[in-house]
Amino acid sequence: MTVDLVDYFDAYARDYQPYKGGSWCYEDGCLYAGLIALHEATGDTKWSVHLKRLVDDQLDDQGQMHDYVLTEYNIDNILPGRALIFLLKTTDDNRYRIAADRLARQLQSHPRLGAGPYWHKLRYPHQVWLDGLYMGLAFKAEYGKLAGQQTMVHDALEELLVTLELTSDGVSGLYRHGYDEERLQAWADPQTGLSTAHWARAIGWLAMAMVDLYGLVPEGADKSMLAEKLGGLLARLSHLRTRDGRWLQVIDQPDLSGNYPESSATAMFAYASLKAARLGIAATTAEVGSEALESLHRHALGPNASGRMVMKQICCVAGLGGFGGVYRDGTPAYYLSEALNDDDIKGVGPLMMAEAERLRCAAHSASPALV
Repeated sequence: MTVDLVDYFDAYARDYQPYKGGSWCYEDGCLYAGLIALHEATGDTKWSVHLKRLVDDQLDDQGQMHDYVLTEYNIDNILPGRALIFLLKTTDDNRYRIAADRLARQLQSHPRLGAGPYWHKLRYPHQVWLDGLYMGLAFKAEYGKLAGQQTMVHDALEELLVTLELTSDGVSGLYRHGYDEERLQAWADPQTGLSTAHWARAIGWLAMAMVDLYGLVPEGADKSMLAEKLGGLLARLSHLRTRDGRWLQVIDQPDLSGNYPESSATAMFAYASLKAARLGIAATTAEVGSEALESLHRHALGPNASGRMVMKQICCVAGLGGFGGVYRDGTPAYYLSEALNDDDIKGVGPLMMAEAERLRCAAHSASPALV
């Protein structure tokens, strides 16, 4: 079935219901990132109109974010702040500055590991998860640039590089989902502090964090190191694709019973690959990202039982440690046990971003449109 991505994205944004009933949350921030990317790639104001409508519904007249509590120290809550910065640059509404300033204040006092990176959340102490790098660091760099606080930009890059060292698995060339500096969690290896398996979306969050931060930080040795690390990761990922150009939920275990091509991670890797190529990061090309996007178009987009077009095979959520009365142990079996959720924004948002990057690449080449 032919799928027009522009129509699909427009309908998705038009009908979108806030992920947590209107509370400020990272899931909505994934949609905001996709809408910003589409606006910047096309110049079409319908994407920014969708964005402003959705963000405005989450702010009151004084710029307070609905149900946001700074002292929860939840790094996830920083991600939608990138939409505040975008809107602050394009409107004269001071509510966006008030809200962005509050998120920046969270980062000033947010607990950190001894090595420097932020805790993932106050309720997950002494832990850094790859997810959190995408959630917090690009906002920190964007806010620092906007506010003339260059130390925030440098600190964001330093945190990313340190976390790469902490979570690196030298044998596989990949990165583990979580690191516990105290070695207190049952999911953490008592010697390394690392979680067990290589979850594709965790590495997808990381890849997007790396390429986004690369586009924000100034030239220098640390930026060159980031480019080297990102190029190495993308090269390794290119060898882990399925035959049709996607990536598995447990990314490096193709023979694992029940393993499956996971759509959100595939969209994230497509985005990171395409953007890295556009930014001219050495040894990266757009081919892998384009093939992944094409594969999603062919295999993951289709009608549901009611005939509505949806994106399929998206892992709803996965994490580490206690949540909802369940202890998530970070094993391959655990990641395969999590439910799938059609049209989950953690897949659709990155798909928007990947398509936006494809459009940017197409503007400089004869790359055909996806139809």
